[in-house]
Amino acid sequence: MASEFSRTLSLLRAERGVSQRTAAKDLGISQALLSHYENGIREPGLPFVVRACDYYNVSADFILGRTLSREGSMLTSEEILNAAEPGNILQGSIMATLQSKLLAGAVGVLFGLLGKLGDKTAINAAAAYISDGVYQLYRHLYRSAGANESYFSLDPSACTMGLAGADMKLAEAAYVRALRAQSSQKAEFPDLSPQALKDAYPGRCQSLTQILSTTDARLNGLLDSNVNGGTSK
Repeated sequence: MASEFSRTLSLLRAERGVSQRTAAKDLGISQALLSHYENGIREPGLPFVVRACDYYNVSADFILGRTLSREGSMLTSEEILNAAEPGNILQGSIMATLQSKLLAGAVGVLFGLLGKLGDKTAINAAAAYISDGVYQLYRHLYRSAGANESYFSLDPSACTMGLAGADMKLAEAAYVRALRAQSSQKAEFPDLSPQALKDAYPGRCQSLTQILSTTDARLNGLLDSNVNGGTSK
């Protein structure tokens, strides 16, 4: 993420045809600091990202390297600034703010679609799957921070043995079974075409699209790596 941001920041300045000194002055920072941002030495604060977006007239997601669209933005200037407010858990972290926004939007669309389908088993299974993931990630963070795990009733050994991961697989199986049952009963599934999703979930739909696109690319890369690795042996 940092390399994408720094590269985009540098390219936008070159595209505008201004010197680093001029851009730094217009953006209200020193030339040395801008140089650090453009070279990926330091990560800027959230308010700077807003100023840079306005200065170069691009979306936050474009300047952060999350989308090729200069105009479309899943993260508005107001949301970035709100994230920088004192006391906000995401204060100062561009990546955390963006990822949180993306996931919240994508999950919102998913549950909106499941709500239209109206299958309680599928909804509860999806909730259990995502909750297990959050539980597992938070507990690893909790343990690494040296906090007292007596806060949790589940024994630490059960957590480290992957009990949450096993429950995720069971939840996924229940989810798939519920959807297959709906399909066999000729239930009316919601329209999942890009235009229909855009109309039903303006703004949040782009979060889902971005999550699907980046995850699809990551999984394809993993598959290609394994296939190529197996072939070369």
